[in-house]
Amino acid sequence: MTKSNDQRTAAGAEEDWKTLLYERLAEDDEGRVCKDISDDACRETPGNFLATLLANTCSSIADKLASAKTTLPWLLMQLGAPAWIISLLVPIRESGSMLPQMLIGAVVRRQAVRKWVWVAGGSVQGFSLLLMVWCGMTLEGLQAGLAVTGLLILFSLARGACSVAYKDVLGKTIPKTRRGRLSGWISAIAGLAAFAAGLALGAFGQGEAASGLYLDLLAVAAMLWFLAIASYARIVEFPGATDGGANGFSEAFSSLSLLREDAPFRKFVIGRALAMGSGLVAPFYVTLAREDLGSAASLLGIFIAAEGLAGLVSSPVWGRWADRSSRQVFAVACGLAALTSLAVAAWSVSGLPSEASVWFYPLAFFVLGIAHAGVRLGRKTYLVDMAGGNKRTDYVAVSNSVIGVLLLLTGLLGALAAVISVQLTIVSLAIAGLLGAILSLRWREVSG
Repeated sequence: MTKSNDQRTAAGAEEDWKTLLYERLAEDDEGRVCKDISDDACRETPGNFLATLLANTCSSIADKLASAKTTLPWLLMQLGAPAWIISLLVPIRESGSMLPQMLIGAVVRRQAVRKWVWVAGGSVQGFSLLLMVWCGMTLEGLQAGLAVTGLLILFSLARGACSVAYKDVLGKTIPKTRRGRLSGWISAIAGLAAFAAGLALGAFGQGEAASGLYLDLLAVAAMLWFLAIASYARIVEFPGATDGGANGFSEAFSSLSLLREDAPFRKFVIGRALAMGSGLVAPFYVTLAREDLGSAASLLGIFIAAEGLAGLVSSPVWGRWADRSSRQVFAVACGLAALTSLAVAAWSVSGLPSEASVWFYPLAFFVLGIAHAGVRLGRKTYLVDMAGGNKRTDYVAVSNSVIGVLLLLTGLLGALAAVISVQLTIVSLAIAGLLGAILSLRWREVSG
């Protein structure tokens, strides 16, 4: 009997600290908010909130440490991989995780409990990173480049499965008006880690030790993924609907009818497509800075740190605002990214002295990081809030698949345009962003 009492006491203490921490982070101390989730899920909200926070913070930090924009290109350059392989990393990473999501969505719909899809995808990503470390230690040149690229394709496909499952599990386990705050905390903590990593890369990113440093970053990222899946597996998810779980291309592509039949969803996808520039334009900032200041490697750590700091200071604010109106967050952030890009393009042709560019480009990159954090958080919260059940899974799968195709095409066109003029590319992406901001103001309100 004593042992049983002790066990109940320990369980009660664990529940108390989870509840207290949840109330502090989610600002839910005036009565549990349970909007848009079941009563059973409501009772598990504190534990699920914290498990989701830890899991996705770890995965977000891992993504920044193993970035296809920084760590992987620098590693492959150290290993002597050809430049054409390095140029494919970002398109593969971004579009590879989105293109198959209509097919993945059909598989996810058949699962009554969908957290295990995320756990499986996270495991694949962790092992992919470990194999990249092995490649970096044993291979060189073209062989290393092809091996890492193949593993990145596998990594991206697994990432697509996680993306579909995550939004659906989030909608089942975390109440509306608390999802934006959760995403805000995830982005903020991951931003702090990116800030620290950027400072480290700025200090140690040059010299003979660079290759070993990048392999260490990949190994740490893999360990973070394994910690993430251990935490995500602890989420208490109650079985949900499995309707519409038929597999195959016909089921997947029939979901495209949503774009024709569902006007609010169609407007969302168009607005999201126009806003892609907030993520695609960052490398062009670095290109202009390198042309103006030289030695891009010495600046890279500063840019990563600036982006991480931007997420740290802005994401909690974006998150709280998104719980009131994710539509407004998307519009404001999209407009801010566009205006920043126009300012960068104008600065680059102004002929101002390089001494001024030393502070201007990192500052612009910092503002872009704030804006991009808002665009991502606003669209994610809006998408989760605008639909429920299997419709949410369809929305995620269709929108991400369509954006994956457009992202790949836009990236290729952007690369061609950059051959003519980097400034032209930046201005084009900025104009599209302004149109996206204007269009999103016409979305119907779904938050709050």
